[in-house]
Amino acid sequence: MNNSAPTFSPLYRQIKGLIMQSLESAEWGPGEAIPSEIELALRYKVSQGTVRKAIDELAAEKHLLRRQGKGTFVATHDEARAQFRFLRLMPEVGQQEWPASRLLDCKRARASGEIAQLLELKAGDGIVIIRRVLSFADEPTVFEQIYLPGTLFHELNAEIFNEYKGSMYKLFETEFGTRMIRAEEKIRAVAAGPAVAELLRVSTDTPLLCVDRVAFSYGERPVEYRRGYYRTDQHYYRNELG
Repeated sequence: MNNSAPTFSPLYRQIKGLIMQSLESAEWGPGEAIPSEIELALRYKVSQGTVRKAIDELAAEKHLLRRQGKGTFVATHDEARAQFRFLRLMPEVGQQEWPASRLLDCKRARASGEIAQLLELKAGDGIVIIRRVLSFADEPTVFEQIYLPGTLFHELNAEIFNEYKGSMYKLFETEFGTRMIRAEEKIRAVAAGPAVAELLRVSTDTPLLCVDRVAFSYGERPVEYRRGYYRTDQHYYRNELG
């Protein structure tokens, strides 16, 4: 016998869920204005205050962006405020800057059991693997291996990657219709192996920060796994809690 009580969801949370469904179905694309609070209130047959509370929460979670006097827009990786949202490396001295990216290779492969599990694929499914080095002030600082589902990124190649001017997540959003909403990371200290040490111009066994990230799109769908090796002799990894 199930004695658990039904879960109560406040009305504004229900409206929030309906707005998220519209975002997931691309009814309103990145950078586009959503209907006004009054229009949404009429659409969902609720008060304007209920809609406002739902939008406030979606804006706090960076799904939406309010612009004073202009309305509310679907968040995009093209915004200045989003530029460093997923790049957490900060310089010990000076201002945070956008790194130069050098592509090592972009190839297709079959997902191993581990990668398949992380991306919710089947072992052997097609994937795209990207390897690149990020440099700050001509100093190689991060080496990344990035794994993407082949069904979403089957047209991605080295030429597209090198020709695009902007962040990788902006490329994914504009060219492949995949927006990264959030990410989970595991961070640990490791010693640089010979191959990574050569790419980052450090000695073998130099302490590095290893960051494993799974990024999710709408509907909690994992759409990227990446492993990054970070030099921290001139940078530190910064995170915000709360």
